[in-house]
Amino acid sequence: MSRLILASGSQIRRQILQDAGIGFATIKSDVDEDQLKAEHSGLSPAEIALLLANAKAGQVSAQHPDAFVLGADQTMELDGQLLDKLPRRDLARERLQAMRGQPHQLHAGLALVRGGQPVWQHQQTSTLWVRAFSDDFLDHYLAKAGDELTASVGAYAFEGLGAQLFERVDGEFHAVLGLPLVPLLGALRQQGVLLS
Repeated sequence: MSRLILASGSQIRRQILQDAGIGFATIKSDVDEDQLKAEHSGLSPAEIALLLANAKAGQVSAQHPDAFVLGADQTMELDGQLLDKLPRRDLARERLQAMRGQPHQLHAGLALVRGGQPVWQHQQTSTLWVRAFSDDFLDHYLAKAGDELTASVGAYAFEGLGAQLFERVDGEFHAVLGLPLVPLLGALRQQGVLLS
C-alpha cells in the first residue's frame, strides 16, 4: 500500500488518524498562511480552508512525490468575517464575548496530493451555537482553558473543556475538530492507501 504523509503539525489531526488505525508520517509544511490569506482576500472562509489545505499538501508533495500527502486546514467565520488565532491569551475574553449567544461556522478543508498533483479534495462546514454563558462561567473558563485560548481560532478545544461553551452543534464530530474522517477514509480506500 502507498505511503501517507500528514502535512500538518496538529496534534488533534494526528490523534484522529492514529485512532482510526491509519499509518502515516508527519511532515509539517511551512506555508505562510497569512500571506496566502492576504493574496486571496476575495475568497470565502470556506474557500480559504481548501486553498490552505492544497498549499500545504502541495508543498510537502514536492519533496516526497511518491507518497500521498494530506493537507488540512480549518477556518472560522463569525458574522461573515474570517477570524484568525489569537496571538495572546488576554484577547480571549473579547473574542468569547463576541461569540456569546451567536452561531459561527468552522470550515474544514482537506486535500490529497501525489506527485505534486491534487487527487482529491473535500470541504465541510459545521455550525456551532455558543450558549449565552454567564460572566462567572467566562471567568472560570478563562482561568482553566490555558493553551486552548491561543491554540485554536475560536479560543476553545471542542474535544475538551471548550465543549461547555455550546448549546447546539450542526456538524460531524471529526469535522468540528478539523479533519472530516469518513470522507477521508473513502478517498484513502479509493486511492489504495487503505484496503477497500
